[in-house]
Amino acid sequence: MRHHTGMRQAGVRRAQEDDITELVRLRALLFETLGGDFFNPASAGDDWRTALASVLKERLTADDTRVLVVDGDDGLAACGIGTVDQWLPGPHSHNGRVGHVIGMVTDPAHQRRGHGRAIVQSLLTWFRERDVARVDLYASPDGESLYRTLGFTAHPDPALYWRP
Repeated sequence: MRHHTGMRQAGVRRAQEDDITELVRLRALLFETLGGDFFNPASAGDDWRTALASVLKERLTADDTRVLVVDGDDGLAACGIGTVDQWLPGPHSHNGRVGHVIGMVTDPAHQRRGHGRAIVQSLLTWFRERDVARVDLYASPDGESLYRTLGFTAHPDPALYWRP
């Protein structure tokens, strides 16, 4: 295992540039698992992978983004991403800082070993350090129970989307 510095909990570490290929692989696994035309349209091609690698390279060291990973025997076992956005403050959001957990995925060969839980717990610590008012995420049916055990609850607003 490579030696990396930074946040550590149960093998959790901050991703580095040499992890990008594996991060793209794990994100592709996520979309394959979610399936359907929304997450994995037949017309998508592979251009998104190149775009993802470019954005990851840029965001790995950004102050408002934290990409965490757990190493496996041959590549990454799991990853998760936290971002912080500045929204407008209100009575429900004292400072308008909203965290997002995205891209949580564990390689099937490494599931049920606590990697996802360790990554989310590390991200929640990172969010607390950034004084976010709340953290949002979209859970897969398989991941929902984990997030609920960590304190996540149903969002009061319906989730809608629009594509131009």
